[in-house]
Formats: sequence, C-alpha cells, structure tokens
Amino acid sequence: MFKAQCSMFKAQSRRAIVMGASSGIGREVARMLAERGWTVGVAARRLGESSPQSFPDAGNVVAARIDVTDADAGEQLLKLIERVGGMDLYFHASGIGKQNRELHEDIELRTMETNAMGFTRMVGTAYRYMATHGGGHIAVISSIAGTKGLGPAPAYSATKALQNTYIQALEQLSNARQLNIRFTDIRPGFVDTDLLSDGNRYPLLLDKVKVAEDIVRSIERHRHVRVIDWRWRTITAFWRLIPRCLWRHFKL
Repeated sequence: MFKAQCSMFKAQSRRAIVMGASSGIGREVARMLAERGWTVGVAARRLGESSPQSFPDAGNVVAARIDVTDADAGEQLLKLIERVGGMDLYFHASGIGKQNRELHEDIELRTMETNAMGFTRMVGTAYRYMATHGGGHIAVISSIAGTKGLGPAPAYSATKALQNTYIQALEQLSNARQLNIRFTDIRPGFVDTDLLSDGNRYPLLLDKVKVAEDIVRSIERHRHVRVIDWRWRTITAFWRLIPRCLWRHFKL
C-alpha cells in the first residue's frame, strides 16, 4: 500500500512544460500528460484551445503566452517554470513549415527564425535550467524532413536537420559533463494538422492523436530517436542510402 501511494505521489508530482501547445501534436501531448497526473505548463504564441479551462483537469495546467522568436522568450520560459513549480520534462513542439518552391524570402527567413533561432533559444534555456537543477528530460519534435535536403521546402528541411544535430550534440555535451539530462528526438512523417492545411497533397498522413500517444510512450521509455511510423522509418532508411549525385535529380 505504502509503495503504491509513493508511486502515485511521484506520478502526480511530475512537471512538464509543453512549448507550442496551442493546437496539433503539442496540444494532444499536453492533454495526455495532464490526464496522466503531470502538472503541465502550456505555452504558445497564441494559446487558442490550450487555455487551462480546456483541459480535463484544469487544476494541474498552467498557461502562458510565449513567442519563441521574442528575444526575452527564454526569460518567459523560466517564469513559467517557476509558476509550475519546477520542470522534469521540456517538450518542444513549436515550429512552422511551408512548401516554398518559389523560394520566397519572407517564408525562408520566418522558418529560420522560428525553427532555428527560436528552437535554439528555448531548448538552450531548458538545458541550462536542468543543468543547475538536477537534470530532467528534453524531448523535441523535429521531422523526417531533416534526413535529406527537400527541394519543395529548403528552409524547413535545413532547420530540421539542425534540430537533429543540435539534440545529438547536447546529448554528448550532457554526458561529458555528467549531467542527468535525457534527450528524445521525435521525427514524425506528415501529420494531419493545421501545419499542412496549405492546399498541397501529402502522402501517408498520420493521425495526430496516435502520433501523440507514440510520443508519450517514447518519452516514458527514454528513447533517444523515434521515427513515427514504420512506413516512414522504411522510407527514411532508403533515403539515407541514396547518394547525393542521384538525390539531386529526385523530383519531390
């Protein structure tokens, strides 16, 4: 009985921050963590459906408006962590992406600002916090788009490759410093969310709820890299085998 009570208390005392929780995968992961007894700090540029009252148990959800492209977004994250009472898990789902075959400058630069600068700002803040507060778990949604340079979305695929490499580097750095920080790099294929509501057709669309369930399992099992699902694992494994001299002629 005592062990069961301790286990229950430990589950209820876990604290997570979900960055990019206004909709889509971030929103679903935040909801699932809250249902599992986590205290969850949800943050996004626009909160939308992620106001605390929209969750099954509003008592363990705290919300804040944070735009990862703001210069003081890291400070805002630290304030949210304080409101939550600490942070055991940082989950980064914030990001933008758009096909840009005409290479419009504004699209490329906004993508870089959010997915590269904003990502580095927020993940770096989470890492430094955990380094001085006994460790934790950093999980991020990157993408299978980081596997190769994708012509239809140059900035998007480039920033996702950056995210893959950045998490790999932080994991090495954490181990070298003997920090108790775990990392999970989530790489889904195309997911049926507002991010893909641009009128283009996308193959093998994944359901956001099933993807979120896979993400939560991957976090609980401390997976380092998780490509969702088996079809995309097969496709990306094939992509890696294609030499550059052939890849440049692929029409996507």
